[in-house]
Amino acid sequence: MNSSGTIIMSKESADQGSASSQPPPAPPPPQLSRYESQKRRDWNTFGQYLKNQRPPVPISQCNCNHVLEFLRYLDQFGKTKVHLHGCVFFGQPDPPAPCTCPLRQAWGSLDALIGRLRAAYEEHGGSPETNPFGNGAIRVYLREVKDCQAKARGIPYKKKKKRKISHPLKAHDELIKNPKQPV
Repeated sequence: MNSSGTIIMSKESADQGSASSQPPPAPPPPQLSRYESQKRRDWNTFGQYLKNQRPPVPISQCNCNHVLEFLRYLDQFGKTKVHLHGCVFFGQPDPPAPCTCPLRQAWGSLDALIGRLRAAYEEHGGSPETNPFGNGAIRVYLREVKDCQAKARGIPYKKKKKRKISHPLKAHDELIKNPKQPV
C-alpha cells in the first residue's frame, strides 16, 4: 500500500492471481479396457488393409468377400501349426518332431477378431443388416477353419451338452412331497 491508500501488487502476485482464475486442466480420458483397445486396433488394421487394396476400398463399400480376403491375409502371421493331409503328423495333437506344415491363425483368434470387428462396424455407424462381418459366408468360413484345424491336430470339437443340474432346494421339495421315493 502506498501513501495514497492504493494497494500496489508486485508482478509475481498479479500473475498468481490471474492464474488461479483459469479453469483447472481437463482430466485425462478414461483408460480403455483391453477389449476396447483391441477392438480399436483391429478396426484400424482392417481399415488400413482396405486402403492398401488396389483400388482402395471405402468401408461403406466393404463386403463379406473383403472380410474373407482379410482373414486369409492374416494367416501369414499365424502361430498355430496346421498339419496338411500328407503330413505324417496329421491328426496328432502333440507331434514328436517338427514338420514343414504352415502356421495359420488359430480358429479362436479369428472368431474373436470377427466379433470385435462386427461390434466396431456398428459403432462406426454401420447397420446390423449390412454388417459384412455378420454375413453367413463368414460363419461358414470360420466353421470350416475350426473343423480343418481340429482334424489336423486330432482334437475333435464337439458341442457340449447341457447337463441337467438338480437344484438342492428342488430335491428337498421333492423329498417332502414324496418321502418314500429316492431323489
